[in-house]
Amino acid sequence: SINRNWGGWPLEDLRLGFAAAAAQNPLVDTSNACAAGASYGGYMINWIAGNWPDGFRCLINHAGIFDLRAMAFETEELWFDEWDHGGPWWSRDPQARERWNPVNHVQNWRTPTLVIHGEQDFRIPYSQGLAAFTALQRRGIESRLVMFPDEGHWMSKPQNSLLWQREFFGWLEKHLKK
Repeated sequence: SINRNWGGWPLEDLRLGFAAAAAQNPLVDTSNACAAGASYGGYMINWIAGNWPDGFRCLINHAGIFDLRAMAFETEELWFDEWDHGGPWWSRDPQARERWNPVNHVQNWRTPTLVIHGEQDFRIPYSQGLAAFTALQRRGIESRLVMFPDEGHWMSKPQNSLLWQREFFGWLEKHLKK
């Protein structure tokens, strides 16, 4: 469902699913939740920040795409980008190519966000995480950037994995009610 519709149906599914979970389970507190995602999920965190800015108390973005246009020229994984968006960047419908781009919605961002990225990530280059963090900082939004100079798309080293988890759960503890 994300093919040529990155921020559309998936965001609708998340909103409806979150509401349904809360309606069916009294333990789900929609006023005390954090959204987290990695890779495409990290893209979705940036999309949520601009298109559902009051949906969560905090956000966690691991290796997420911030600017689809830059991503189309930076990634070593061209197949996904071109398949998901209908071909090379320059061959796309001008309106469609920007429709799902998180960078176009930064003016709506207001949720505290933790950004995590590996500097050896060639699938979603670390410049995407750095750009998201810079946008957060320039907007005056509480944010934290955690870069791993010796990691790629995922944390593979045990000590880095432990640090990743400390950062992740520390952000949740800081922003969610006890």
